[in-house]
Amino acid sequence: MDEFKTVIGGELDRWHQAGKVAQFWLRDDDAIEPTGPLDRLLDISAAFAVPLTLAVIPAHTGEALADRLRREPLCSVAVHGWSHRNHAGPDEKKQELGRHRPAADVLAELKRGFDQLAELHREQFVPMLIPPWNRIDAALVPQLTGLGYSALSVYGPEKPAALPLVNTHVDVMDWHGTRGGRDRQALAVEIAARLRFMFDHGGAMGLLTHHLVHDEAVWDFMTALFTVTADHPACRWTPVAEILRQQHTPVG
Repeated sequence: MDEFKTVIGGELDRWHQAGKVAQFWLRDDDAIEPTGPLDRLLDISAAFAVPLTLAVIPAHTGEALADRLRREPLCSVAVHGWSHRNHAGPDEKKQELGRHRPAADVLAELKRGFDQLAELHREQFVPMLIPPWNRIDAALVPQLTGLGYSALSVYGPEKPAALPLVNTHVDVMDWHGTRGGRDRQALAVEIAARLRFMFDHGGAMGLLTHHLVHDEAVWDFMTALFTVTADHPACRWTPVAEILRQQHTPVG
């Protein structure tokens, strides 16, 4: 806990002294059906009143997940591609929404996924696309509005795009090493760095998780982070739909 109080808490104290409030948001990828890890994610986020956005894979989900999430008022649902299937070559980075297939086929799947999740989840649905592996062919992005999408979420600093971006900036998983939770101190430093950027430039701090592959290190990290941030006067865990509304609201 000390690294969170010192590194993240100290940065939030600076925000508080300046009369500012930092927005955080939580995105978890690859939801399909009710599972023990999903219950644990929902329980921990609800315990700290942290809104959660689930990236749901349309091709592999159904009524069971919708029934489970109806009991979770702080949970929203976004579209995670169609089937999370890699269409890239063996020497390329994995990608479902790339140029490996006709654009019309890719867009048809994204429309199907949008319609399916909008019907299944209704009140909790957010018209946002979260591309599998955080990758999408840039030529497809301007066409997403015609399918009903109003926002896009990938990983890393936001860049100019044809749709509003609400990205994630800190990933809890060590994908290229242990494939477990990353070092807590390193995560705290990354979050504090994002806060320093936001202090001058605005934006939100997006945390990326993957409940199906969490080890105890990740669950411990999330508990420690929520303990320090959820009640801090300079931090607000915010529903992604509210962040999107703010982007569409003129200032001044």
